Amino acid sequence: MSISPPRKGYTRTADIPLDILQDLSQGIIPSATLTEGLALDQSQLLRTVFPELSKQAMNAVEAACQLGILKRMQGISALLLNEFGAEGINRCREHGSDTVRGWACFMTGAQTGLNLQTRLAHIQPLADDEHFGVREWAWMAVRPHLAQDLRTAIDYLTAWTSSPSERVRRFASEAIRPRGVWCSHITELKQRPELALPILLPLHADPSVYVQDSVANWLNDAAKDQPVWVSELCGQWLQDKPTDATRRICQRALRNLR
Repeated sequence: MSISPPRKGYTRTADIPLDILQDLSQGIIPSATLTEGLALDQSQLLRTVFPELSKQAMNAVEAACQLGILKRMQGISALLLNEFGAEGINRCREHGSDTVRGWACFMTGAQTGLNLQTRLAHIQPLADDEHFGVREWAWMAVRPHLAQDLRTAIDYLTAWTSSPSERVRRFASEAIRPRGVWCSHITELKQRPELALPILLPLHADPSVYVQDSVANWLNDAAKDQPVWVSELCGQWLQDKPTDATRRICQRALRNLR
């Protein structure tokens, strides 16, 4: 996989130069910001990566590109999975474009006949991707499966909390946030956040700010429905000489309760 050198990212679509936008839409460079990822032309990108797609398939892609970003990613990925199967996933996983690797995430989420353990094993390399966008697509793509079999998911993800990769550790908490971003809520965790303690406890003093922010946001989600539980849990964590990481997590977790 080729990696482009760092460059200034753009936070407004109108500021993205046409040559940068064209390179993004042809998969030549990865997006540097969320704005760039949202602005690129996925239809053009698909034609570049899969030039053998039929006209009928491309018409379906054009329709999908009129949808919001999440449904767009899901729609294109479902079409690719139908057209190319597992080989399409392999092609996308190795591409230099973060959006194309994002399609691999949703293709992995859409595959049928996989048990949860196998699906998580397939998504883990994408959860550990170098690009921030791919890592977000990874948890979004499999979250419905995690919510559907929550207790089994928690059992498997608990092992991820001891990974040497901060990206994998973060996935363990981010993927099952009670509310989350751009995703459906997990009602069971809104009602019973204590179910996630096997994941939260190993991460409550994680040295990575990337992980700390996810745990804090998890608890901030939970505090919207179970504020007493979150306050009491943070109170327990802050006893007996807490680490700086734990103090930071709790401060951010309680930010809307103070």
